[in-house]
Amino acid sequence: MHLPRLVPPTSGDPADHRELRRQVRDFLDAQRAAGSFAPAVDCWLTAWDENFTRALAERGWIGMTVPTRYGGQGRSFIERFVVTEELLVAGAPVAAHWIADRQIVPSLLKYGTEDQKQFFLPGIARGEIFFGIGMSEPESGSDLASVRTTAVRTDGGWTINGSKIWTSGAHCAHAFIVLARTGPIDPTDRHAGLSQFIVDLHSPGVEVRPIESMTGTHHFNEVFLTDVFVPDSMVFGRIGMGWKQVTSELSFERSGPERFLSTFPILGQLCDRVGDDGKAELGYLVSRIAGLHQMSAAISGALERGDAADIAAAVTKVLGTTMEGDIAEAAHLTLGDGAPSEPEWVDLVTAGVDQRPGFTLRGGTNEVLRGVIARGLGIR
Repeated sequence: MHLPRLVPPTSGDPADHRELRRQVRDFLDAQRAAGSFAPAVDCWLTAWDENFTRALAERGWIGMTVPTRYGGQGRSFIERFVVTEELLVAGAPVAAHWIADRQIVPSLLKYGTEDQKQFFLPGIARGEIFFGIGMSEPESGSDLASVRTTAVRTDGGWTINGSKIWTSGAHCAHAFIVLARTGPIDPTDRHAGLSQFIVDLHSPGVEVRPIESMTGTHHFNEVFLTDVFVPDSMVFGRIGMGWKQVTSELSFERSGPERFLSTFPILGQLCDRVGDDGKAELGYLVSRIAGLHQMSAAISGALERGDAADIAAAVTKVLGTTMEGDIAEAAHLTLGDGAPSEPEWVDLVTAGVDQRPGFTLRGGTNEVLRGVIARGLGIR
């Protein structure tokens, strides 16, 4: 069976940006030397540091793809890819701005009103405005079409009622984009009648409740919305087009280097700890990283061109998150060989193992995405 090429290779090779990589690495080396951060697993979700975010913004490394008229750098997706790869490899604390820079920026540029762009984009580029995502709901799993949060027309805007779950950073963010039902459920088209809204997380009627992991850490939240008023100016995109908008956003969420580099800080140290008998497994992991790097870079180029990349993004997410867990497992096996280990190494590996169940769940479960991939490729 012939399978179509999902996306062509990127026209801008990340290898062409060696000077940019050097600049980012020098910055990260200086930050580590100053004790600003220690490498972390899942740094893009769990390591929230607004001072670090502002330091990146001062160097023009946030809002890189935002046009200069909106306070950004007007640089390419490939240049942004290079910077984000280096930050993830280092395990740097980038959670504060990650969702806004990765997902909200391209969505605002595509669907936002001019007033929304003028208000939010400069603040995001300065590292001063942080966003969350309001898609998932309790008991809905990966079935976004089953959302029960409603938005009802009222004088001058909309009244929203419902709840969202697994909203990373909602306890610190300023706003999140909420997917809500604005029309009746159509049995023939479950995706109809959905719309998106920009909701201020400090609005009356918004309650953020923390969801603690089994380790006692907290970055997930459940957000309850009770008669929350959203003005017409904060309708995101077009009423009734929420599903189309969400699916285009998911390509940005699923295809980035964070889908295969969440445990790279572990792999970097594992290279120095593996004996001859483990080099084959290590080589297998490194080769998978190399392949995913090329896949993710190609998708970045496709998104810059405006090409559809939803299937390719799903493939990258499935392969990448599976590999992230395999890295954590390989490192965990070294802790049981009887050799003494430094506390910092033990903590890093333990964090990787603890976070592993979430790798394949967030951004759409891998089980569901395999179905998306099969249907997209015409496999029956």
